Amino acid sequence: MKSLLIVESPAKVKTISKFLGKDFVIKASIGHVKDLPKSDLGVDVDKDFAPTYVVIEGKEKVMKDLKKAAKTADMVFLGPDPDREGEAIAWHIAEELNGDSGKVYRVEFNEITEKAVTEAMKHPRKINMNLFDAQQARRVLDRLVGYKLSPLLWRKVRRGLSAGRVQSVALRLVVDREREIGAFQSEEYWSITATLEAQEPPQFEAKLIQIGDLKAEIKNGEQAQGILDDVQGKGFVVQKIEKKKRRRSPAPPFITSTLQQDASRKLRFTAKKTMMIAQQLYEGIELGEEGSTGLITYMRTDSVRTAAEAQKESREFITKQYGKDYVPDKPPVYKSKKAAQEAHEAIRPTSVYRTPSAVKKFLEPDQYKMYKLIWERFVASQMESAQLEQTSIDIRADKYIFRATGTVVIFQGFMTLYTEATDNGKEEEGLLPQLSEGDALKTIAVTPKQHFTQPPPRFTEATLVKELEARGIGRPSTYATILSTIQDRKYTEKTEGKFKPTELGEVVSDLLVERFPELMDYNFTATMEDHLDRIEEGGYKWVDVVMDFYGPFDKDLKEAMESLGKVKPQDIPTDQTCEKCGRPMVIKWGRHGRFIACTGYPECKTTKPLENGESNGTQQSAEIQEIDEKCPKCGSPMVIRTGRYGKFISCSKYPECKTTKALSIGVQCPEDGGDIVEKRTKKGKIFYSCGNYPKCKFATWYKPVDKPCPKCGASILIEKRTKKEEVLACLKKECGFKEELQPAQPV
Repeated sequence: MKSLLIVESPAKVKTISKFLGKDFVIKASIGHVKDLPKSDLGVDVDKDFAPTYVVIEGKEKVMKDLKKAAKTADMVFLGPDPDREGEAIAWHIAEELNGDSGKVYRVEFNEITEKAVTEAMKHPRKINMNLFDAQQARRVLDRLVGYKLSPLLWRKVRRGLSAGRVQSVALRLVVDREREIGAFQSEEYWSITATLEAQEPPQFEAKLIQIGDLKAEIKNGEQAQGILDDVQGKGFVVQKIEKKKRRRSPAPPFITSTLQQDASRKLRFTAKKTMMIAQQLYEGIELGEEGSTGLITYMRTDSVRTAAEAQKESREFITKQYGKDYVPDKPPVYKSKKAAQEAHEAIRPTSVYRTPSAVKKFLEPDQYKMYKLIWERFVASQMESAQLEQTSIDIRADKYIFRATGTVVIFQGFMTLYTEATDNGKEEEGLLPQLSEGDALKTIAVTPKQHFTQPPPRFTEATLVKELEARGIGRPSTYATILSTIQDRKYTEKTEGKFKPTELGEVVSDLLVERFPELMDYNFTATMEDHLDRIEEGGYKWVDVVMDFYGPFDKDLKEAMESLGKVKPQDIPTDQTCEKCGRPMVIKWGRHGRFIACTGYPECKTTKPLENGESNGTQQSAEIQEIDEKCPKCGSPMVIRTGRYGKFISCSKYPECKTTKALSIGVQCPEDGGDIVEKRTKKGKIFYSCGNYPKCKFATWYKPVDKPCPKCGASILIEKRTKKEEVLACLKKECGFKEELQPAQPV
């Protein structure tokens, strides 16, 4: 009796071939075989959104080969991945084999091992139509949005643009965060740290936390200096020592989102790369005599559940490798989020006995890094909690209370193997000497430090995936695609590994938010994901879900097409002036990207290219601060903007009024009494010049200080900071006056 097993990839074929006997023929579909047509909507909105599926271009030969193999087989088993996409692949293949539907069955396995595959073959089932309908609903929704919105973007913004249902919401997250950063008003604050020494080493640091009965809040340098002066000469005495024991539990095994986050933080892998390598480990790696072997379980999952057999094996391994103390009394049970598919498992090694070191020689470097990460996380998740002792020491100096903290690991537990990466990069607390209450301490230094409150950080791949998951936007199978799509479409770019919207991305996002508020609403998108889950569970009909969405969407679309005029991205003001005519220069957006141009066009046609890193005008437009000054041309309020070349002043009515001028540093020019302004060269180097340029040519590399020279009477001094010296000097070289710049002194 001959049987045919169809899976997605040749790698799976290779791995599974050694598990099943000669009665099985194993073929690969090489992914999806059918989809909606590329050149047509492919959805009949007037007939219950009936989709028209066609064989994907280039897959005709594959499909012909599968049909031929099916004709000679007594049984056909469809074994694509165990999720919605896999169910859709199985459904489409079954549809093409409709003449043989009575002998076609679905099988699924969470890992590609001999035991999992042979067990799956014993339990074939019919195709799960609820699972397929959930995928079909997503596909139809995405096609309706993409196909209907693209012409709008072509007409209103630029040809060739496209929009996606979920990707557009992810883009909005990036744009909204950039706006938050631009609107953020930074506030100054100070901290004071005492470096102290007891009878025995080591030296340690304690931070000022309390002044009298009030929390220490130091808002400026003057206040900090006052505290330093007050503390000087006072004795530091240990007032209180508190020790607390606490347990630190291991993190659960990886799910898709946490794997992408940790791989981003620890390995600097993109979500797309993470999923590609995980797929390779899942489908099978050649392990010498053992042959092709699947090293991990299925990598698209939101469940932290672990099979009992895997837990049993891991407990045996931990006992042998680390000892009984490292094994908890009972196997840990981790709780998945509400909507998780508990039929799936967490991402884990198929056998913990295949240690990273044992398989390293068979793996590519990136495969090894990924496998090691997954293996260590899983084994650690099955280990005993770590035991820590946290020490807090309060030290009094008159009315000032300083606090030192430190943590001692009493029992490593899971930490002997793995610790979770974080986004904030906080350093571990330092070591503390043995101390007793009442001990007098030697003061080494008391040092002030200036800080500024920080705006929310831009998203990294890790934090954007985390945000999408927290908001319920997207699912394990879509995170990597979402992140790569918003970059591929040039709606975002990465700067130092962080997402930043391009101006094109901002224009598209703003247009969609304005005209399609429901589509772009975070909660609405999350609710739609829940509806897709309900379809999978059999609670909703897919046509009803699509119909409820399409009515309001189509109404908004028609209104937008009728009423919206041509949208043109606004020019971005800069602090540069045209070298030919002296008019302000702006950043414009052309067919081939961004460039700087004179506002005097068409009379003046001066243009120049932007340097690397200048292509995004977001900060220039977002970081705006109104000042008490009126525009000399139109009378509107003037505002401070932050441009690529520093801060500058422009009219708030820009682009209607293009008045700009550089920002004064509060010092008058020694030559004509004009305001001295801070500027930057094209390469970003700061210099200072008269605001009346080009009438006045005064310029200096050193920061002017509003203080007369005590030797020659010159109206200003300069801060001269070089490798050799840091001095306050006279602007006139012939004078020769200089004195050391005085930094804040520790006591």
